[in-house]
Amino acid sequence: MTDLLHETPLFHETEGNPRPENATGGFFVTRDRKRIRYGLFAAVARPMRGTVVLLSGRNECIEKYFETIRDLAARGFGVATLDWRGQGDSDRLIRDRQRGYVRSFRDYTADLEQFFEEIVLPDCRGPYYILAHSAGAVITLLAAPSMVNRVRRMVLIAPFLTLPDLPVSIRTVRRVCSFFCALGLGRLYAAWGPRPRQTLPFEANKVTTDPLRYRRNTRIYEEHPQLALGGPTIRWLQAAAKASEAISDPDFMARIQVPLLIIAAGADQVVSTKAVETYARSLRLGSLLMIDGSKHEILQEVDLYREQFLAAFDAFIPGSDDPTA
Repeated sequence: MTDLLHETPLFHETEGNPRPENATGGFFVTRDRKRIRYGLFAAVARPMRGTVVLLSGRNECIEKYFETIRDLAARGFGVATLDWRGQGDSDRLIRDRQRGYVRSFRDYTADLEQFFEEIVLPDCRGPYYILAHSAGAVITLLAAPSMVNRVRRMVLIAPFLTLPDLPVSIRTVRRVCSFFCALGLGRLYAAWGPRPRQTLPFEANKVTTDPLRYRRNTRIYEEHPQLALGGPTIRWLQAAAKASEAISDPDFMARIQVPLLIIAAGADQVVSTKAVETYARSLRLGSLLMIDGSKHEILQEVDLYREQFLAAFDAFIPGSDDPTA
């Protein structure tokens, strides 16, 4: 683990996106020797209500969540977050930095486990909650059975269970990807190539209806291109499909004992909202909120949708000390 004594700043500010107050952080080294960047942001309001572990989606970085971190800090929550391996300022996993790659989502859950053990539990005030988006929500679900004695509640936004209007099952996607991986083609792009989706013109984007927040986010990658990531590889998509199958197994779902709120985006064009609805209704301790009209990145949306999310978050977290509530 290292601290803020770097030749270059640990966090990267851009116009309209200042670093939140009370920021610390550094890097921890995983058991397979990957450097993972993390950030800790102390609450700025009292009473102090615990720590939210904020887990981003694929192709995102800590800087994209500065606004959300400030929202949480103003509610009395500390925030602990990280860049997943292979993206942001964490170590990339293959030579071409633009290719979104991971061997297995279990590597992500191992990193999350180590993050809790080495950073969150010793350095952050409890109780602990998780707020996760898209692929980060899938990672959270995959790790959920081991989180029962650590995390009080979880809020998951638009989990990446499958693609919208996919003509085949996620199992078929996994089988096709596995075939290409067996041929040694796992590092080829599975979708849209080397240009980061975050740099598309606003009119072509599928993630938010807010032009100002979209421009704020694209500026991050324009000024700090080392944070950007292109499309997913075939191997990443295979790993995502395997994870989706695993967390959708009824026996696995029965082992999820942490109360959770799943929030779906009604106008999502990135993940299947129907699959998210079905999944949420199958969980014993899960509930569902649909935000009609919102695109995939609810936390980057216009205030109309964002405020609905924040109201739901406030109603669900911190929640009651009664585990049955």
